[in-house]
This record gives sequence, C-alpha cells and structure tokens, in this order.
Amino acid sequence: MAGKPAGEKTEKATPRKIKKARHEGQIGHSHELGSWASMLAATFVLPKVMGSLMSDSRETMIEVGGIINDPDIGRALSIARHATLQGAQAVAPLALLVLFTSIASSALQGGIHVAPKLAMPKFSRLNPLHGVKRMFGPQGLWALAKALGKMAVLSAVTYFSVRQLVPTLLGAGSLPLSAVLSETMGSALNVIRYGAAAGIVLSFADVAVVRRRNNKQLKMTKQEVKDEHKQSEGDPQMKGAIRSRALAMSRNRMMADVASADVVLVNPTHVAVALKYDPDKGAPRVVAKGADHIAAKIRELAEQNRVPMVQDIPLARTLYATCDIGQEIPAELFQGVATVLAFILRLKRRGSAVGMHKMQPLVAR
Repeated sequence: MAGKPAGEKTEKATPRKIKKARHEGQIGHSHELGSWASMLAATFVLPKVMGSLMSDSRETMIEVGGIINDPDIGRALSIARHATLQGAQAVAPLALLVLFTSIASSALQGGIHVAPKLAMPKFSRLNPLHGVKRMFGPQGLWALAKALGKMAVLSAVTYFSVRQLVPTLLGAGSLPLSAVLSETMGSALNVIRYGAAAGIVLSFADVAVVRRRNNKQLKMTKQEVKDEHKQSEGDPQMKGAIRSRALAMSRNRMMADVASADVVLVNPTHVAVALKYDPDKGAPRVVAKGADHIAAKIRELAEQNRVPMVQDIPLARTLYATCDIGQEIPAELFQGVATVLAFILRLKRRGSAVGMHKMQPLVAR
C-alpha cells in the first residue's frame, strides 16, 4: 500500500513550533475583528467627544476674537496651549477606548505576543513576486470575498438608514436646525454602528480562515517532529551513552571502596556484598555489592587487598536483595552481621583472616 511522501507535512505543530512562530510574528490573528470592534465602541463615545470639542472650539474662538482686537503674543500662546490641552483631554477617552478594544480583541484571539523579529528589516518582504502570489492565490481570493461582503453589508445598512432619514429631511422646514442636525447625526451613527456590528460578524469568519491557514502553514513532517523531540528530550542513543557512563563511574567508585571493606559476604559465586563498620557512623554499611561477573570482580579485589571473605549464603542473599550501596543494614540483620564481624575479629587475632572462610548460620535470617 502506497504511503504518503516522507516530506509531506501531515503532523500538527508542536507547542515548541507554535511558540517559535508566535515569537516571529506568525500568530494567526485577524486584524478585522479589532478594527470593527474599535469602530463600534467609538460610536458610543464619539458624540460626547464631538460635543466637548465643539464647546471648547467656541470658547477658543471667542478668546481668539479678543486677541484680534488687542494683539498680545503671550496671551495668544497661552490660548493655543490651553486649546491644545482641552482638545487632547476631549479626545483622550476615545483614544483609550480604541486602544483597549484593540488589545482586548487580540487577547481574545489567543493572547498578546511581542514579536521583535518583525521589527528587523527583511528584504524578502520587498519581493513583488510574493505580493503577486498573495494577490492571485487563496489569500487574495479571500481578501476579495471579504471586501465584497463588507461593501454589500455597508451598502445595505446605508440604504435603509438613509431611507428612514429622507422623510425627516423632507419635513425639515418645520423643525429647528438643532433637531435636524441631531437627527442626521443619529442616523450617521446608526449607519456606523450597524456596519461595525455586521463587520464584527464577518470578522469571525476571517478569524476562522486565518487560523486554519496559519495552522496549515505550521504543520510539520514526521521527521521534523522526531528531530524536535530529539532536541528537546535528548537523543535516546546519547542519553543511553550518558547513562552507561554514569553507571560505569558509579561502579568504579564502588569497586574502589572494596579495598576499605571489613568483610565481603559471598554466595559463594553468584553474589558478593562488601560491608564496612565504623562505630562512629552507626551500623555497618554496604559499600559494594554485585552479582555474577560483578561479584567475581568484588571477590578478586577483596583477595588483592587482603579483605576477608565469608561464605554465608542466606545472609549474602538477604543483604544483596534488601540493601542499597551506602545504606546501613536493617535492624533485623544486626545479629547475623555482628556474628560475622565477631568471627572475622577472632580470625584477625589469630592472624588468619585473609582469604575465603565458611561459617554455618547460627540463626535463620
């Protein structure tokens, strides 16, 4: 059965690949959502902002008239500073609202990510061929569909809003100018609001398309996933080599401690456990242990370093199974080990402790 090509990107992007893409600015956000949401939010603040600007403008024009009648440079500069400050204060709520809405829309689409790499110059972006490909490719077709959709929605909203406004304008002769302006401003705001609401609905479709395209671009081949796993978790062969090296170093240290042992208990051939007893450090400790060829190496080192060896099959097996290297022997084995150490002490007093000795266990262990 024919399989997929080895270089085909069939795997979902890993978290590491997604993090790297976001760092490079490939986030998969739709800017349409933030723009339309900001426009909709601005329509609720804009009337108050315009009212404040008109009021400040009237006050400023009155003061300017006084300057024209009695020119004074210092007073003129003061009026200009005051007018600029009032204008900034009037526009500040609108600017902050638009900024907050843009940030919130980005956060809702997957969070805010700083992409310093986008600030770096990249000459490939100036390549006109890339722009042509985007223009006539799927991305360009989707941009055209969005533009047509927005045009259709805005045209429909404008048509119905103007149709409602026409009767008011036809009968404007009997209405004061302020009422006509208020009605016209309300209709204009409704056009913007309905258009922005429709744009938000359309932008959700854009979010889905952008995310799908971004996920497709971030897909990986099976080999890329394996390579990344090796980089993050480590090459299994390398990890095995490091583990083997660590075990070898630990074994070498263990073998070096055999020379300082007080006694080596043997099975006699399959198991060997080296013990050292230092009254100042507590109970006897296991300084080395091993089975088969390691046990043979321990017996060889014990013979070379004149360490007494005692054949006690039950005790040797129990110590090998229950004690780790560097661990004190358990309390239930104190009597058996003490018997062996006392036996070795008697042999040393007679000068015959070196070599292999056999003793029968006094109690079951």
